[in-house]
Amino acid sequence: MSIFAQINATGNMKYKRILLKLSGEALMGDLQYGIDPKRLGEYADEIKQIHDKGVEIAIVIGGGNIFRGVAGASAGMDRVQGDYMGMLATVINGMALQGALEDKGMKTRLQTALKMESIAEPYIKRRADRHLEKGRIVIFGAGTGNPYFTTDTAAVLRGIEINADVILKGTRVDGVYDSDPEKNASAVKFDFISFDDVIKKGLNVMDTTAFTLSQENKLPIVVFDMNKIGNLLKICEGENIGTVVNI
Repeated sequence: MSIFAQINATGNMKYKRILLKLSGEALMGDLQYGIDPKRLGEYADEIKQIHDKGVEIAIVIGGGNIFRGVAGASAGMDRVQGDYMGMLATVINGMALQGALEDKGMKTRLQTALKMESIAEPYIKRRADRHLEKGRIVIFGAGTGNPYFTTDTAAVLRGIEINADVILKGTRVDGVYDSDPEKNASAVKFDFISFDDVIKKGLNVMDTTAFTLSQENKLPIVVFDMNKIGNLLKICEGENIGTVVNI
């Protein structure tokens, strides 16, 4: 446990270092596109709850609320160009979340896989580790810095690099189901499922590259509803929230 966690922890937390993965679309709130300040504030409140308990927090955000490279490519845009535009969108979202977190009194650092020193630090693993140990929230922007890789893959990669205990994937559904719960009212939710069973059943947890990387490195994934107040804290305290994907 880091010095920060020893000083600030007020209870027994299941996870001491997490990688929180948020979708860009989640930041839209009730808007059609862009960033909803109200939703940003709500997320900042949720994150502050676990920060105050001493949990070390790293975050990766998608950029789909602003631009999605795959969508651009399907409309005739060069895929590589589109993916780089998507990476820039994740940096915009990272800056927005950074501002919301700091408004709540938390110290943050934004690190990017693409160099843009005027607004963010370059991603350096050792520096990220040190920030986390000091209780700073680290936001990783620009994905992996390479086209053809999603922010899911970036989240798992960064989670492995910083030795996170778990990937917490915040979505708008409350876990992994055997079919789409938004289309099938009879869909069955899993409280726990193995990596192998996810593959056998053809379930969609993360993209294939991210999922395989997580499986090979034995890094568990928890899929949960980020929009339900208190869920993030309950997961870190060890409550059975969402779906745990593990070996």
